[in-house]
Amino acid sequence: MTSGTGSGAGDTGSAPGGTGGGTGSAEGGTGSAAGAAAGASGDAGEAGDVVRQVARVILLDPDDRVLLMHGHEPDDPTDTWWFTPGGGLEGDETRAQAALRELAEETGLTDVELGPVLWRRHCSFPFAGRRWDQDEWYYLARTRHTGPVPGPQALTPLETRSLSGLRWWTSAELSAAHETVYPIRLAELLRTLLDEGPPSTPVVLAPEIV
Repeated sequence: MTSGTGSGAGDTGSAPGGTGGGTGSAEGGTGSAAGAAAGASGDAGEAGDVVRQVARVILLDPDDRVLLMHGHEPDDPTDTWWFTPGGGLEGDETRAQAALRELAEETGLTDVELGPVLWRRHCSFPFAGRRWDQDEWYYLARTRHTGPVPGPQALTPLETRSLSGLRWWTSAELSAAHETVYPIRLAELLRTLLDEGPPSTPVVLAPEIV
C-alpha cells in the first residue's frame, strides 16, 4: 500500500465528494457533513446558488486497489474522511478533461487511461463554512503506476488547508474500514465493479443531502 503526502485536497476537493457519510464502515454512516464536500475543486462559485458540475475518478492500479485522498475540515483537523480525486469543471472543458486535470493536480499521476462513467449522483453538504450543491460523475480510470504516488502538484489555499494525504485501498480494506469514506457506499460499489465490470450505462446513485 502506498501512502502519499498530501498537502491539500482539491479546491473543495478535500471534502469527501459526498453528502452524508459517517463514522463506521467505509460504506456509509451518518457522520460529518464536511466529508461530503469532497469533490469540489477550484472555484466553487457561490455555495447554494448553482449546482456545480463535478468530475470524480475511481482510479485503480494493476492490483485493483483504489486511490483515495484524506481530507478534513480546514479549521478542525480531527473531522476527517477519505474521498476520491476530482473536482469542478473549469472554463469550457468537458467532464473527462476535468477528471484528468484534477487527477494530475491532486495526485501527480498522468499515466492514466480514462474509462467510462460508472456512477452519477447529486449531493449537498456544508464544508469550510459554506454549502455545496453538486452534480457528480464518477469515471473509471486505470494506471500501470505501482510506485509511490507523486502527490499534489497544484493546490488552492483551501486545498492546502484541508488535505492530509493519499493512499491505495484494497476492496477488503474498504469493507473492513471504520473511517468515513465518500461516497458512502464506495466499498459496496467497488466490490460490484470488480466482480461484474463497469455498468453498460452510468448508475444513478441516491441523492445525499446533509
